[in-house]
Amino acid sequence: MRVLVTGHKGFVGTVLVPMLIAAGHEVVGLDIDLYEGTTFGDADRLKSIPALKKDIRDVEASDLEGFDAIIHLAALSNDPLGDLNPELTYDINHAASVRLARLAKEVGVTRFIFSSSCSNYGAAGENWLDEESEFHPVTAYGVSKVLAEKDIAKLADENFSPTFSRSATAYGVSPRLRSDLVLNNLVAWASTTGRVHLKSDGMAWRPIVHVEDMSRAFIAMLHAPRELVHNQAFNVGRTEENYRIRELAEIVAETVPASHVDYADGAGPDKRCYRVDCSKLSRTLSEFKPQWDASRGAQELYAAFQEVGLVTEEFEGPKYKRVAYIKQLLNSGRLDETLRFVK
Repeated sequence: MRVLVTGHKGFVGTVLVPMLIAAGHEVVGLDIDLYEGTTFGDADRLKSIPALKKDIRDVEASDLEGFDAIIHLAALSNDPLGDLNPELTYDINHAASVRLARLAKEVGVTRFIFSSSCSNYGAAGENWLDEESEFHPVTAYGVSKVLAEKDIAKLADENFSPTFSRSATAYGVSPRLRSDLVLNNLVAWASTTGRVHLKSDGMAWRPIVHVEDMSRAFIAMLHAPRELVHNQAFNVGRTEENYRIRELAEIVAETVPASHVDYADGAGPDKRCYRVDCSKLSRTLSEFKPQWDASRGAQELYAAFQEVGLVTEEFEGPKYKRVAYIKQLLNSGRLDETLRFVK
């Protein structure tokens, strides 16, 4: 297939693209490269492919002609970043995503895979959630993904087939590393300070998924017969990979030598609490075979951080934290108030 990947230079895209190419697909990217200054390790790890350097809000129908499928990753990508400017979050994650899907349908793109999130479920507590569970998003990011799903689903017909990939909280090593993801952050703290530092009481539930397994899910959806995935949502991860945050902290403490769990002063509950049933994905798509769990992921992260000599100032600074990096670009005048590069 000829596949367009939006956000191909982000945390997920830089892992997904080489896997798509290895699976035999012709891949084109579309990305403004907002995070060009956040490359982790050797820049040569970034896969170079034909690409459009364009803001997702500025896409034209002609940009989408000739593709069999679109995997839409581009978004303001987490809760703190979404809260920085909720209106922009809705413009990019909701309005621009629906517009992209509508244009794709107009030019004959038949498959559209939307990168959604288990953040849609939000404050759900102890109950197990499947794809039919109610949404209770607690952040602008979560609300924007819910709205996008609902409006893109309305476009589905015999010629246009959307699929919704509701990923658990991601983790793992990527050429565009993020340290604002829970397991990545805990391993970074332990690796650089010996402290597995929790900023909440650690009692909240969170499903997690390795970025490579996220990518395997996208590819399985792309390969699946249309009737299995048409206008369907899938929770992406493994059901057994739901953890309380303090359980993840203990795994990290067991992985990183001479480290111990500690709590920030005043650490309280996290209102984002949910655990999800991911059995529909593996039951429906036999190609999806996840390979990672939290323990193996912590080992991978620790080895990578040791190899590059990661220090606290780096992972707690703007380089690997999305909201801090965006604020740095805004303060330097490189981005305007709409998050567009100043020419």
